[in-house]
Amino acid sequence: MSDDDTENNDSDTPTEEAPAASGGGGADDLLEDMFDLSGNKTDMNTELMAGLTSFLATAYIIFVNPAILGAGFANHGITDAGNSLVTATILVSAFSSIAMGVYAKNPIVLAPGMGLNAFFTYTVTAPWGMNIHPYIALGAVFWSGVIFILLSVFNIRTEIVKAIPTQLRYGVAIGIGLFLALLGFADHSQFVVGKDPFSTILALGNMFPDDGSLVDRLLGYNQPMMVFLFGLMFTAALIGRKVPGALSIGIFATTAYAFMYGRILAGSEMVTIPDEMIESPDFGLVFAIFTEQMVPVVSWACSDAALTTEAGCLAVDGNDWTEGYHTEGSIGTPLIESLKFAVLPAMFAFLFTDMFDSISTFVGVSEVGGLNDENGDPRNIKESLIVDGGSTAIAGLFGSSSGTSYIESAAGIEAGGRSGLTAAFAGILFIPFLFLAPAIQMVPLAASAPILVLIGLFMCKPIAKIDWNDFETAFPAFMAMMLIPFTYSITQGIIWGFLSWTAIKIFVGKADQISIPLWAINVFSILALIYAD
Repeated sequence: MSDDDTENNDSDTPTEEAPAASGGGGADDLLEDMFDLSGNKTDMNTELMAGLTSFLATAYIIFVNPAILGAGFANHGITDAGNSLVTATILVSAFSSIAMGVYAKNPIVLAPGMGLNAFFTYTVTAPWGMNIHPYIALGAVFWSGVIFILLSVFNIRTEIVKAIPTQLRYGVAIGIGLFLALLGFADHSQFVVGKDPFSTILALGNMFPDDGSLVDRLLGYNQPMMVFLFGLMFTAALIGRKVPGALSIGIFATTAYAFMYGRILAGSEMVTIPDEMIESPDFGLVFAIFTEQMVPVVSWACSDAALTTEAGCLAVDGNDWTEGYHTEGSIGTPLIESLKFAVLPAMFAFLFTDMFDSISTFVGVSEVGGLNDENGDPRNIKESLIVDGGSTAIAGLFGSSSGTSYIESAAGIEAGGRSGLTAAFAGILFIPFLFLAPAIQMVPLAASAPILVLIGLFMCKPIAKIDWNDFETAFPAFMAMMLIPFTYSITQGIIWGFLSWTAIKIFVGKADQISIPLWAINVFSILALIYAD
């Protein structure tokens, strides 16, 4: 997750006095040479503690990412991808964070990005969306990472970033936050559902039965909704009290509460205990994009033909699609299939959203920790962006949605992290979880839903930075902000944000403010609309 505008408090930033040198040689000397600890006015103990802090702040992704991506694979008949998605999530987080520390020398943790994983599942691979097979979508993730690396190596990304209006970047970030919150409230918790069987308007879910005595109604409450509310309020309280690792602690506590149903509390079981808590990592998705894939071929149809409309299916009890009979067939080699024109809009969204996230994160955490260079830019920005692009590329290789830099890295920086050792140590801490996939799979969706809502809240911070008095910039930002959740598509939000910004500039006689890269982006956006399925 990233945040275009992190509110910084100078009192939270550690002082720049050099700490006393750690004693000893050997490992200390090696780390000093590798990470220039004294030059960064820090020491090994401070860096390791900061790395632990950053890890605790980002560890929730281990539980949330496989749950979100698993739904996308299940839509295409692949219901046993859970453990391999855990493996992919951890590999991306570990390798990317270590690379950021060792190569880019920055204390920034990377992991599969929130928002991008939801876009992967609920737009790119969804049968009601682009309906791209998950394996092919992984190919698109890989290619978007390769393009990001090339743009960073040749500094082309500088021109692209300059071409993107700042207010529009804010709108996209907020829209992704609203999208995540909608998923948490609706798809994962039943807190909001379709208003009635013939309406797509959302309303509060049915928390209590509609009939029976007062006692019967109280005892018949909706379990997933209750678990969601407990997790949301409990985790929000932890955040309000500034408890380190609040999101991760919230997931554990909410899962523990859900575990009591069917055991201590009346109701049906919500948490299944696996036969083994520890097992070898499942590398089933690693490098899968390089080989021809024989997969289930699933047909989807409206659950009731009478409810079919030109726009698709009407929502019925939150589940308007019915999985049909499926057979096995070939989808070809994902790496090649992902280069087809129909997949390019998804690749476009992966690339631009990752670019927004990473640049915003680097600016935010650099201001928190005073990590700017002599020109006032985030230090080692080119190397950091190369690592960020590499994170997305290896995400496609390992079987996950795009990797990106995490704004939660600010927690470790506020704990004193100043060198790449912070990120490298945080990356190492992900590795033991490779062997805990069965335990991680115990977390129910209702326990991860509060995290989506709260991250959505964090991503809405830039709304205060939008100049609402300047209609020329506020309107495009508003279009991006609203269309992302309303269309379940980051792509549509970005496209209409760009097009509306350009249209307004033309109509008010300011076409000279439209740069050549932005004209090119608009042409691609129009082609994406014309050829979209």
